[in-house]
Amino acid sequence: MTSVTGVFLTPGAGSGRDQSTLVALEGGLAPLPVARVDFPYRREGRKAPDRAPKLVAFLKDEATVVAEQLGVEASGLVFGGRSMGGRMCSMAVAEGMPAAGLVLISYPLHPPGKPEKLRTEHLPQLDLPCLFVSGTRDPFATPDELTEALALIPGPVTTVWLDGGRHDLKGRDDEVVAAVGEWLAGL
Repeated sequence: MTSVTGVFLTPGAGSGRDQSTLVALEGGLAPLPVARVDFPYRREGRKAPDRAPKLVAFLKDEATVVAEQLGVEASGLVFGGRSMGGRMCSMAVAEGMPAAGLVLISYPLHPPGKPEKLRTEHLPQLDLPCLFVSGTRDPFATPDELTEALALIPGPVTTVWLDGGRHDLKGRDDEVVAAVGEWLAGL
């Protein structure tokens, strides 16, 4: 296993790199280098995310930039983030972006109220360690739905459930940081 050289985090669709969980992770994982990265639409002041192919292409390019800024090997980075950001990182890795692992917080398995619209096509390509941290009351994925979907991933999967947590995991940053830190220590 490649040793972890840093963490590359992206926000959900409705927030930016200063989202509280991402900030808490940067502080809580020190001295491990953490990069919190905004997608181009946020940098340009737009609220609506670009389509997935554009976001995935950005991540592949930005991974090299961030690795250079941190002075580390890109293949040693753990990628992930909240909701859409984590999903886009998982799609980039499925398309061949080198990574040491994935941290997926509040993974949006399907749109709320639309469990038939699963976002699982790329999961069988994830042959690397993956951590999923989700609330048990997340309308984007019930524990049963997520557990069933994660069986598609050939790499080692760790799941941490935050009891009663909704999609925003409001007030649960310390628990997320603890889960991610413990998982990283085991890589």
